Amino acid sequence: MTEVNKPPRAGGWTRLVTARPRLSLLAALVLTVLAVLAGSGVADRLGSGGWEDPAAESTYATRALEREFPASQPNLLLLVDAGGAPVDDPAVAAEAKRLAARLADEKGVTGVGSYWQTGTPTLRAKDGHEALIAARITGDESTMGDTVDRIAPHYRGTHGTIDVTIGGPVAVRHEMQTIIQQDLTRAELIALPVTLVLLVMVFGSAVAALLPLGIGIVAILGTNALLRGLTELTEVSVFALNLTTALGLGLAIDYALFIVRRFREELSGGAEPLTAVGTTLRTAGRTVLFSSLTVAVSLAAMLLFPQYFLRSFAYAGIAVVLLAAAAALTLLPAALILLGHRVNSADLRRLFRRGRPQPSDSAEEGRAWARTATLVMRRAPFFALGTMAVLVLLGLPFLSVKFGTADDRQLPSSAESRVVQQHIRDDFPGNPGGSLDILAEGRATEAQYTAYKERTAALPDVLSVAGPLVKGDSAYFTVLPKGEAVDERAQDLVGDLRATPAPFDTKVTGAAAVLVDSKDAIGERLPWAALFITVVTLFLVFLLTGSVLIPLQAVLLNALSLTAMFGAVVWVFQDGHLSGLLGFTSPGSIETTLPVLMFCVAFGLSMDYGVFLLSRIKEEYDHSGDHEQAVRHGVQRTGGLITAAAVILAVVMVAIGTSRVTNTKMLGLGIALAVLMDAMIVRSLLVPAGMRLTGRATWWAPAPLRRFHRRFGLSEGEAAAQTPARVEPETGIEPEAETETATRDTVGARG
Repeated sequence: MTEVNKPPRAGGWTRLVTARPRLSLLAALVLTVLAVLAGSGVADRLGSGGWEDPAAESTYATRALEREFPASQPNLLLLVDAGGAPVDDPAVAAEAKRLAARLADEKGVTGVGSYWQTGTPTLRAKDGHEALIAARITGDESTMGDTVDRIAPHYRGTHGTIDVTIGGPVAVRHEMQTIIQQDLTRAELIALPVTLVLLVMVFGSAVAALLPLGIGIVAILGTNALLRGLTELTEVSVFALNLTTALGLGLAIDYALFIVRRFREELSGGAEPLTAVGTTLRTAGRTVLFSSLTVAVSLAAMLLFPQYFLRSFAYAGIAVVLLAAAAALTLLPAALILLGHRVNSADLRRLFRRGRPQPSDSAEEGRAWARTATLVMRRAPFFALGTMAVLVLLGLPFLSVKFGTADDRQLPSSAESRVVQQHIRDDFPGNPGGSLDILAEGRATEAQYTAYKERTAALPDVLSVAGPLVKGDSAYFTVLPKGEAVDERAQDLVGDLRATPAPFDTKVTGAAAVLVDSKDAIGERLPWAALFITVVTLFLVFLLTGSVLIPLQAVLLNALSLTAMFGAVVWVFQDGHLSGLLGFTSPGSIETTLPVLMFCVAFGLSMDYGVFLLSRIKEEYDHSGDHEQAVRHGVQRTGGLITAAAVILAVVMVAIGTSRVTNTKMLGLGIALAVLMDAMIVRSLLVPAGMRLTGRATWWAPAPLRRFHRRFGLSEGEAAAQTPARVEPETGIEPEAETETATRDTVGARG
């Protein structure tokens, strides 16, 4: 036997995951069952808030007011409709007072007040036919949700001469949580069968198509169990479940596609199943591991922000990415060992071919992609400048972005709590839901309180000031601003109130104050998050390629690929275009944390596809030393794969985007657009054009970095064939595997 024909020796990891494949799959089945049990009920323990900075002034004031003055922070509102009669009618007043007294006796309810008790004009509608009963439900978000479920049926509906509907922040959050759970179930029912059909179209074989789907389900169930455990330690947002489903299916399918495709290539080249799995793990498996790290890094950047809404996506995202990679690198090889050549069985495409020859996984499948790459490199300046111009143009609407807070308008127009909040917004004076509360701490005289109240009332954007209500050394004032609750005037008023001199310590809270503090927290940490993503990504891509220029290109092109997403978000969801078609109401702003979340997720997914392409280009360049041939070969081998993966992930994200909650809709549709633009425009046009313009300088690195890469670098290729133009031995590969793999892959790349 010659050296070229000697089978490669199985590495330690290959031996570990393929030694007892049946035992591996049985263990996975047991762990999956345990994950189902551990993750059951996770949605009921998740919160629907998390947009505020825990260390902000507004958060401190809110908690202090909840503790000292519970009536100052009502989160449950009962809208009482007198049915055409005036709310001051004795029969209406008597029934409303009975309801308020009954509500005050409910467990977990405090600070009950109403128009009929206080006579406050802002609690009565302008037409005099509606008024409010306000209360505060105590406890954490899970407890508050349970309380709403328990008491709402007893108050909703007709009571004598009045009709009651339920609103307020706690009702909005609880209804949002319920709708998200329902929508997530529907999204899964949509995405799973459509994904299976697409996988069958990609692989032909029904057996091969089921493998990525199985890996995705394992990753999702495992992440749900981890999230359930995290709820015992910290707050986790219910919105994170959407990311778990999307990334669990999307990335698991990406990784499984890559591994199964490479395995089938090895089989078609004549390798035995065990040998094919070993080669696949040393090549595609290495890329999957590397890719999962780049995605996890992008998601980890959200841990730098204080809002638990963003941190929750980091928890869920990192868990599901690593679980998807782990399942793809352990369970999938075991399944492939057992299936062997049967991975190609149940070829459903035969039903439509009618005797035509079966296509293989050879390079012939990528002829169209090779021709595209050749055309793009031939006219590289045109494609590079033209593509960048289009992407920049699509991103221009983001320059007019306005940031706001998530409110009831996230819900569908038929949601009860939204109907109540809209009534209050339209029909009650001064928008009581948009008040700003001032906590005053420190002993003061009545005269000092009065003087401060007068200074506050004299501010230009103040409609009225109520208070103070004094308790010990603390007091609070309620300020009603002119205009909307969180518009620019209200945000400016927050600064004016905080700058107003007082003989005691003051803290301002309310919707506008929370927004101001949230924007400040994000603005302060955003440069650090961007720096973290950039530096770690540059380092990881350098480890993959050994080039100084390619990591810079990857970061810049990935960021550029997201411009269409951000432009579309503003044009559609802020400005309201297509709102009728998509079924949402635009509040005229974008929730502050959403762009950060969408950037981290979409950037990570873009790097995922970028790693797939660059690893194959690097492998071919190591074999041939021909730069243009390497780019052409990389696009040819991965173009269809990346496009298929992007389309499947887009299907999952669009299914998420069918949600009735606007933020979830924005997240799903925005990321779907980003991954399609990245796969079909950036990877197909901009990357080959850019690499053609930089030529062989693409692979340059100074001598110290070349030595560092030779020692610590990673790549998909097992060993580079040494060419006269470039001799760079790879590290970490068993010597007996090097010659055979290099020879076989070099021949395979050319036909």
